[in-house]
Amino acid sequence: MDADRRDQRARLSERRQALPAAARIEAAQGVARQLERLPEFLVDARIGGYWAVTGELPLNVAVGRLAARGQYYHLPVIAGARRLMFAPYRSGDALQANRYGIPEPAVPPERWLAPQDMDLVLVPLLAFDRRGHRLGFGGGYYDASFAFLREQARPARPLLVGVAYAFQEISALRAQPWDVRLDYVATEHELIDCTEQDEAR
Repeated sequence: MDADRRDQRARLSERRQALPAAARIEAAQGVARQLERLPEFLVDARIGGYWAVTGELPLNVAVGRLAARGQYYHLPVIAGARRLMFAPYRSGDALQANRYGIPEPAVPPERWLAPQDMDLVLVPLLAFDRRGHRLGFGGGYYDASFAFLREQARPARPLLVGVAYAFQEISALRAQPWDVRLDYVATEHELIDCTEQDEAR
């Protein structure tokens, strides 16, 4: 199983990085339209996202109007072993690279928010299925940081929304005991409600 997941990660990562810039921008515009079909995305105060790297779907179009609606955007920061916190970020704010070279807001820890304090989080991924299972990058940061959601009836706070290109969908991912399911997935073509899927299938 580990070998299969490594192969999936490598294959999908390569395909994603091969996308030309124009295709990424077009997909980002489609994802923004799909996210705005989600009522919570339009009203929730504390929105978490990510800084796109290695071909990830960029979020600048989707989050560009948050401030005008009185919402606050946050980026993840590494706060310890497999632990994420979320720091406020506005375009132009100072950034610093974390241990993986990914930019994080250069703000003091007292301004960070815990995962439990977020209202909605846009989650990066390499693959997903319609039951809300997600193949991440192997570090386990999101699953560990949002592990408290496994004990709650879903959807719950924060709402977890995967962001993906449509080609990242696969028919079924075998869940691991530590996996935290997504509530929705937004692609350039549709908004998928994973809470409506029959987990027994």
